Amino acid sequence: MTALIFAACLILTVGSYLATRAIFLRFRHPLLNPVFLSTLVIIAVLQATGGTLADYQPAKELMTFLLGPATVALALPLYHNRAVLLSQALPVLAGVLTGSLATIAAVLVAGRLAGLSRGILVSLGPKSVTVPIAVEISRLAGGEPTLTAAFVVATGMIGSILGPLLLTAVRVKDPVARGLALGTVSHGQGTAVALLEGERAGAMGGVAMAIAAVFTALIAPYYLPLLLP
Repeated sequence: MTALIFAACLILTVGSYLATRAIFLRFRHPLLNPVFLSTLVIIAVLQATGGTLADYQPAKELMTFLLGPATVALALPLYHNRAVLLSQALPVLAGVLTGSLATIAAVLVAGRLAGLSRGILVSLGPKSVTVPIAVEISRLAGGEPTLTAAFVVATGMIGSILGPLLLTAVRVKDPVARGLALGTVSHGQGTAVALLEGERAGAMGGVAMAIAAVFTALIAPYYLPLLLP
């Protein structure tokens, strides 16, 4: 029975993603984000069938394990676009570093204006990097790792939905610029959306995600205290 539930949850996950991805590719609208839509489908099916998080956990763990190989696979579009990266190395590096600093500052300033506590602000600061790094930064700075993980997921979801809309609204059409923006602000989920826009945008998203994660991990111990109350 356990194996049957595992198989059903796995089929549900893969099937819902493929279906919503097809919808996205058909209409090309950011609000039809595959991660967002497939999440809604999975939740709806579990609710309708009486499934629980514990039932879905084994399938989730397998999907999480596959994140590693999926991240490594980003090296392929990067290799195909290596000439672009090398020719624009300095602007790429400057853009990602500036974007990383700006996204941390923006959320902490907004949080302070909203009256959030120091603990929540610390947990919120590293929201734009991948979960393992963000959680460790939060823990070392005195934040709540679980809360940070939730903020990271929410940031990726919101950024991957609204990011393309905002970039289009301000007439950013260059795939390099779009990929860098999505990867810097929305880490893996932003990179996934950038890949749907094209290989070049996806490659730049992967570069931005990696550089932003390393840079944030190095700078956070010194940068966060400057912005916290």
